[in-house]
Amino acid sequence: MKKRKLLSLLLAGAMVVGLLAGCGGGTQGTEETGNESPAPGTESPAGGEEPSGEFVININIASEPQTIDPALNTAVDGAVMLQHMFEGLMRWNDSGTETPGSDGQLNNAVIGPGQAESYDRVINDDGTATYTFHLRDGITWSDGQPVTANDFVFAWQRLVDPETAADYSYMIGDVVNANAIINGEMDPSELGVSAPDDQTFVVTLNNDIPYFLEICAFPACFPVREDVVSNAEWTYTPETYISNGPYVMSERVTNSHISMVPNEHYWDFESLGPDVITFHMMDDANAMISGYRSGDLDYIENMPVDEIPTLLSSGELKIVDYLSTYYVCFQNQLEPFDDPRVREAFTLAIDRTYLVNNISQTGEIEAGAYVPNGVYDAEGATGQTFREVGGDYYAPTDADYEANCERARQLLADAGYPNGEGFPVVEYLYNTDDRHQAVAEALQNMWQTELGVQVTLRNEEWNSFLETRKQGDYSIARNGWTADYNDPMSFLDMFLTGGGNNDAKYENPEYDALIAQAKAETDATTRWQLLHDAEDMLMGDWAVAPLFYYTHKFMMNDDIHGAYYSPLGYTMFDRCTQG
Repeated sequence: MKKRKLLSLLLAGAMVVGLLAGCGGGTQGTEETGNESPAPGTESPAGGEEPSGEFVININIASEPQTIDPALNTAVDGAVMLQHMFEGLMRWNDSGTETPGSDGQLNNAVIGPGQAESYDRVINDDGTATYTFHLRDGITWSDGQPVTANDFVFAWQRLVDPETAADYSYMIGDVVNANAIINGEMDPSELGVSAPDDQTFVVTLNNDIPYFLEICAFPACFPVREDVVSNAEWTYTPETYISNGPYVMSERVTNSHISMVPNEHYWDFESLGPDVITFHMMDDANAMISGYRSGDLDYIENMPVDEIPTLLSSGELKIVDYLSTYYVCFQNQLEPFDDPRVREAFTLAIDRTYLVNNISQTGEIEAGAYVPNGVYDAEGATGQTFREVGGDYYAPTDADYEANCERARQLLADAGYPNGEGFPVVEYLYNTDDRHQAVAEALQNMWQTELGVQVTLRNEEWNSFLETRKQGDYSIARNGWTADYNDPMSFLDMFLTGGGNNDAKYENPEYDALIAQAKAETDATTRWQLLHDAEDMLMGDWAVAPLFYYTHKFMMNDDIHGAYYSPLGYTMFDRCTQG
C-alpha cells in the first residue's frame, strides 16, 4: 500500500501480519471535495475542543485522504480510517501483547473474525480451494439495514470490474475468473464468489494462498452496498457514507477533519471506546508538533526533522517495526530512464547511510533490495525472513559507497554520458512534506556531485502527486510501499505489466510469467524460489531504487490506553480507554 512517511525490522512474537496503500506506499492523501454536513445529533468537536464528559481522541496521520471508498483507496492513511468505519470478513484485533518499542502504548494486532463469525476451508480435487464464510447473526449497516452475503458478492465483483478502475483489483486475482474479468474477457458476475443464502459467502480460489485471510481484512475487500455506491458522491457526507464498522462518520470538512462516532448498530458496540475519533488533516510537520504539544492532538506520526533527535532522547517519540520500503521509481518507458544502465547508475550513486543517519533518523535500515526486513520466507514467523534469505543486490552502506559511485560513473559513460556530459536535465517529483523535501535535496546533490547530472525538484500536493505519478508524467519520483499482508507477493505482484500500482511503468513478460507461476504453485519450496527469482529480475532490471526500510514512528498522549497496531501501518483506536 502506498506510504507517505517512514520503516524497518522484524516484529516479534504473537503478531500475525500481512501493508492499501499499499495500502501501496504513500502517506498523505486528499479527496477532491468534501461537505460539512454532520448527521443530526452527531456533530463532533473540531480543533481539539472536547465537550465535558466526552472521550475524544484527536489524531493526525496525514493530510486529506485521496479517497475513502474501500475499493479505490491505495494509501495507508485512508486504510486506517477505513479500518475504523468498515469491517471485512476478517479484522485486526488486539492480541493483548505489547508491541516492542512502544513503551506499553501499543499492543500487537492479530487477525481474527470480523463480519464472519467462522469459516470452513476445503482443498478440492482439482487443486482449487473453497472458503465458506458464515456471517454473524444480526449484523447491519450503520443505517440499520442487514449486511448480507450478497453485499460481499457485489463488493468483490465491483473491485474486479474494469469500469471501477480499482488499482487494487489484482488483490483478489487468485479468485477463480478474477484475472479474466480484470482483462475484460469475462463478466464480473462470473467471479468465483457466491451467496447461497444471506449469511453464507463462498469464495473459490485457483489454489490456496497462505495470506488469504489477511486479504479478507484488507480495505479493498470490505463490503459496500450497491444502492449506496451508486451515488458518485457517497463518500462526502455522513448521510450518504453508510458503513458497517465499529465507527460511523459524523462530520467531514475538507482539508480540516473527518470525525466518527461509535456505530450503534455494530455487533460489538459494547466494547467500543472513544465517544469521538477525529482525524485532523495536516501536512505541515511544525503544525503537527505544535498541536500535539498544546494538547489539541493526541496522536501524531510526523514531526519536524530537526526535532527528531531531541524527541527520541526524551522518550516522547516511539519507534516500532513496519513492513515498508521507501524507494525512488524511475519512469522506465521514457528517456533517459528507459536505459537500465542509467537506472543502475542513479541507484548506486545514492548514499543511503547519509539518508538514515541525517534525515530519517528513526532507526531505518539502508535498503539493499526491494522487499523489506520482516517479511516472511518459507518457514513463516519461525524461520529466516525473505530478506535474510535473499540478501542484498548492492552494498547499501557508506562503507562501499565510493566503489558504488565508481561503477555508477562507468555505467553512465557506457550509456553515452561520460561525466554526465549530454545528460538531459531531469526532474524529481515528491509530495509536500519536509522530510520528503530533505530526501529530495540530498538525492539532488548526490546525483550532481557523483554523476555530474542536473536534477530539478518539484513538489505537489498529495492528490495531484498521486495522479501525476500514476499517469507516468515524471522522470524520477519519490515512492513508498507498505505490505498489504505478510508475504513478498504483496511487494512483487504490483510490478506486473499494466498493474494499477505499477507507477514505474515496468514491463517484462518474463517477470509477469514468474509471478503467474508463483501464484499458481502449490509446492511451498518451489513457490518461495519463484518469488526470489522474481525479485532477482526486478532488481536486475533496476526498475526502482530502494532507499531504506521504514520504521513506524509516533507520539501519543500518555492518558490514552488500548490502541493496537499492525506493521501493515494500521493503528486502531476503537477500543481505547482514557485515564
